Amino acid sequence: MTVPRTYVSYPHRRPGMDHDRYPRDNVFARAPLRWPGGARVALWLMPLVEFFPLDMPLNAAPGGMTRPYPDYWNYTLRDYGNRVGVYRILRALDARGLKASVAFNSRAAERDRFLLDQVVRRGWEVVAMGTDMARIHRTDVAQEVEAEWVRESLSVLRRLSGQPVTGWVSPALSESFRTPDLVAAEGVEYLCDWLNDDLPYAFRVDGGGAFFGMPQGHELSDLKLMSEYGHSASQYAEQVIDCFEFLYREAAEYGGRILSLPLRPWLIGVPHRIGALERILDHVVARAGVWSATGAEILASWRAQAGAVA
Repeated sequence: MTVPRTYVSYPHRRPGMDHDRYPRDNVFARAPLRWPGGARVALWLMPLVEFFPLDMPLNAAPGGMTRPYPDYWNYTLRDYGNRVGVYRILRALDARGLKASVAFNSRAAERDRFLLDQVVRRGWEVVAMGTDMARIHRTDVAQEVEAEWVRESLSVLRRLSGQPVTGWVSPALSESFRTPDLVAAEGVEYLCDWLNDDLPYAFRVDGGGAFFGMPQGHELSDLKLMSEYGHSASQYAEQVIDCFEFLYREAAEYGGRILSLPLRPWLIGVPHRIGALERILDHVVARAGVWSATGAEILASWRAQAGAVA
């Protein structure tokens, strides 16, 4: 049976994905990026300060409640991350002179003002991560409802932090078809949800304007490797170090690379796992040519070179 040509004829059919958010591109064909100081690898650390409501729907988001209400087991472990684990991460970074972009649910920032103040006092970047882990952005949520979630998250975080808050990562990296347009309309400049590249790239949104994709290293995250794949803390550390070493070698030929590492305090901040993060950081900082930077700093460096690297 012959398939009619109309079967494969549809709008936007061309090499690449079936959308117009960004064009097809080859990262290895671009002019090499040059990070500040001639660094090979930009180290982009992102602790994720999440709030999982006790009454959230079961399995609404990875890491969410999985047992009958009230699921104190999971609720209190997530709370442990924001009460204890996150401070182990802060100490590990401070001891090595590193910085971070810290993503907050706005309800987490309201509940943990001291933690938010600690981030701001260090001069680190605050990134928006929606309101909480029960409000998952998806296409069956009404546009006006999702738009209000976006406004609430950004207004709370900007008011409490005093920062412009120009980065966005959606709870559970989940979006509707409208999410990029809604966050861009509220002054966000970069989005971490799309994982299709190793480097920043221009991202089209309704209304035009400068907007960019900044892929988060989700496949390298503690959630993916240890919680979902069931790998040990030692295996997690080995994989992150392997990734860093590969990027470090690759950068010598193709220009600057980014090691993006999301960190969940309730996972990596517990006593039997925090040592794995310390081993990773010790390995990375022992290398010459590593630039510890926030997402906003990495994007600014890329944009300054965009004419040469596009």
